[in-house]
Amino acid sequence: MILKVENLEASYGYLKILHGINLEVKIGDLVAIVGPNGSGKSTTIKTIFGLIKPDNGRVIFKDKSITNKKPYEIVRYGIAYVPQGRIVFQTMTVEENLEMGAYTVKDNRIVKQRINEIYNFFPILKEKRHQRATFLSGGQQQMLSIGRALMLKPELILMDEPSLGLAPKTMLEIFEKIKDINKKGVTVILVEQNAHMALKICNKAYVL
Repeated sequence: MILKVENLEASYGYLKILHGINLEVKIGDLVAIVGPNGSGKSTTIKTIFGLIKPDNGRVIFKDKSITNKKPYEIVRYGIAYVPQGRIVFQTMTVEENLEMGAYTVKDNRIVKQRINEIYNFFPILKEKRHQRATFLSGGQQQMLSIGRALMLKPELILMDEPSLGLAPKTMLEIFEKIKDINKKGVTVILVEQNAHMALKICNKAYVL
């Protein structure tokens, strides 16, 4: 078991969103969390990643509690997060964005090696490597956001609505890349409103 969530509760102010979430994820799983707007999908992975402090419950990663840890601490455990909305550093180049993803890596040779691996995985990013991220298409920005998370060489990656706002062809390409990431041995938890596509590629799903 790589991740276990027990009786997780979380709120935004006085508004309770999570009412006791339980889930288990095994090494190598591709898990989808699906459900309607407002059901708590994004809140679940934000709480796992430490962006929201839980009211109750525990988050266990590889038999260690990461409950109430800060995101920068959780990253060091081997968990990466791809936020909703293709959030990239707009004024930085593609390559600078990728370098930011490896901020915990002190060896520049390893950073360069990982950047080349990302370029092999997303060839379009290599073509655009000197362009500022603001000039990329929506799909390219999503690839950059995923690539930046992969720079950490995570064991577990949390993805929040990766298909949001993308054209159908680009969306299919992103889902294929998510499958490829999983095949490389990375465990994936995917929050997705497009339940049809999510259920098509995952081996396990939770419905909120």
